[in-house]
Amino acid sequence: MTSSRLLRALPAAAAVVLVLAGGQAVAAPATSAPAGRAAARVVTYDASGAAEFKDAVTKGVAVWNENVTNVQLEPATSGQQANITIVADDGWPRAMPTGLGSGTVYFGREAVDEGYNTVRIASHELGHILGLPDRKPGPCSSLMSGSTAGTSCTNPNPDASEKAEVEDNFGGSSVTSGAARATAVYAD
Repeated sequence: MTSSRLLRALPAAAAVVLVLAGGQAVAAPATSAPAGRAAARVVTYDASGAAEFKDAVTKGVAVWNENVTNVQLEPATSGQQANITIVADDGWPRAMPTGLGSGTVYFGREAVDEGYNTVRIASHELGHILGLPDRKPGPCSSLMSGSTAGTSCTNPNPDASEKAEVEDNFGGSSVTSGAARATAVYAD
């Protein structure tokens, strides 16, 4: 195939890939990785609608980026469609995954008004987008125990099993896998 014919075929090939991926945006692997290790998948987020919780979201993102290596969360660039949209509202915090590494986080003020820690909320809801279910009831040491750990719990960090599960979720699998969780709504 000549190079000009190849270039003309690329848009059609891209459309086929989108159809096969269920029309979902697929996060691309990072371009470099240490020798012997696969590159982390980059999942982008848009926190422009997070209102007063932008700082908590930034800290929650940092928690995940410091605790796992197979996926990294990065802010979407101007004009880029984000995998994750984060918005503030007056309800209870919740996550609506649309696939592994994509969905919407609603940063609900109701839990904040009741005294729950904002960075823990951000980390917890992002955990759902990264494929983790709630683990209720649970201790404060478990990030995914959510609100059952009580308002005195300020731990924003995933425990060893939560880290391992996210690493497995993104260890060589497509970011669009996990469709079984795509219709779940996690209200915490």
